[in-house]
Amino acid sequence: MSAPATRRPIATAELQPRPLASVPGCSAPSQLTRAWLRHVPARLDRYLRFGNALKVIRLDRWRRVAVFVPGEVFCRIHWQANDYGTERWQLLVLQACTPLDAAQRIEGVRPGARLLLRAEGARAVKSVLGQIDAIEGSAIAAPAVSPTYWRVLGNRLQCNLALPEYTPERHVAWLARSALDAR
Repeated sequence: MSAPATRRPIATAELQPRPLASVPGCSAPSQLTRAWLRHVPARLDRYLRFGNALKVIRLDRWRRVAVFVPGEVFCRIHWQANDYGTERWQLLVLQACTPLDAAQRIEGVRPGARLLLRAEGARAVKSVLGQIDAIEGSAIAAPAVSPTYWRVLGNRLQCNLALPEYTPERHVAWLARSALDAR
């Protein structure tokens, strides 16, 4: 009935806020995506697995809010238990968007976000966590991974097909494509 062992605590440096004026493309707080996080020992754990939050605001002993600029990719894990064991285990890979973008309403994420990947249940979540560990093991930051890869991974997971690897070659191709799109 204990929380998943794959939880990575957020480093102190990640809790330091960056000034809003220094964020390109973000002129107003209404353009920010807020993800509510919560921890109740042995009952509920909603935390970030990865993501570059603009800042994390601590509301009280159990609750925090992570704030993201448009375009940031982050992963939120939700684990919940009752008296008999794990009741829910969910992993979401999300992309923050502006209020003008098409977004999905997601519990605990305001105003909404693009859902890139959704994994429900222990088997699916552990499979995706293995892929994230492999990506980070090859010295690639998980938030920098192509959003298309997360969508493909989610679709293959839903169809019970072999999960694709995210190789350094694939990452270089994604970086080249995004550089061309930026022109």
